[in-house]
Amino acid sequence: MKYKLITLDIDGTLLNSAGIMTAETVEAVRRCRDTGVMVTISTGRPIQGARYFIDELGLDAPIITYNGAMIVDAVSDEILFEQGMLRQDAGQVLRLGLERDTTIIVWSCNKLFVNKINDHVNSYKKLSGEEPVVFSDFSRILDQGVTKIIWIDDVDRIEAYKKGIKDIVNDSVTYCTSQPHFLEFFNSSVSKAAALEFIGRRYGIRREEMIAIGDGFNDLSMIEYAGLGVAMGNAADGVKERADHVTASNDENGVARVIYKFVLKTDG
Repeated sequence: MKYKLITLDIDGTLLNSAGIMTAETVEAVRRCRDTGVMVTISTGRPIQGARYFIDELGLDAPIITYNGAMIVDAVSDEILFEQGMLRQDAGQVLRLGLERDTTIIVWSCNKLFVNKINDHVNSYKKLSGEEPVVFSDFSRILDQGVTKIIWIDDVDRIEAYKKGIKDIVNDSVTYCTSQPHFLEFFNSSVSKAAALEFIGRRYGIRREEMIAIGDGFNDLSMIEYAGLGVAMGNAADGVKERADHVTASNDENGVARVIYKFVLKTDG
């Protein structure tokens, strides 16, 4: 199979456990791009949080952000697709988060709003590349539209939240963990797979001609959608079990190994 597109998750995939892209990974991605394969990023981050990697890798393809809720042209920053949460759904998730006194991240109009400033928020700010604004009344945020919401907390509490809200939130809301201490909420019509389908239609690329690489449960949809769905060696067992191929971990240049094996067809 000659692949025409490869999409990469950032955290736990493109980045190693120290939070950096290795020289080996950067070289492999650039070589892949130079062959004419479309290389894109598929992340839960906003475009601001992906900009460094776009520039470093020299990408010029559509970038999947907010787990597929927004697709942005890497060069022009034009928004190619956007689907936010329904107003009543966003309001419900915000109220539930406030009742649980968890840390709440709200993305609205590509701006970062939070219910409080703490270590969780300060760490998230570094990932997102955006300065947080504390909200006291979230009605204005609901009026302008919510792209996605994240609860950040201790891992045990996040797992408890997942079980506790299963029968509470509306069917029009999808939620999953992108990292063990992140519980993300977005419109149920949104997914990384749906974003890949959109890009495929726009550029005439069939799903069989796509490779998707990720490590988290928010990557599962694209891993199952792509012709070659790849789980990182550091992925959870539930992700690995549903992938077509399991590569090395993010500390062992797993992304580079996939590119050399399936795209460049060399040993690297």
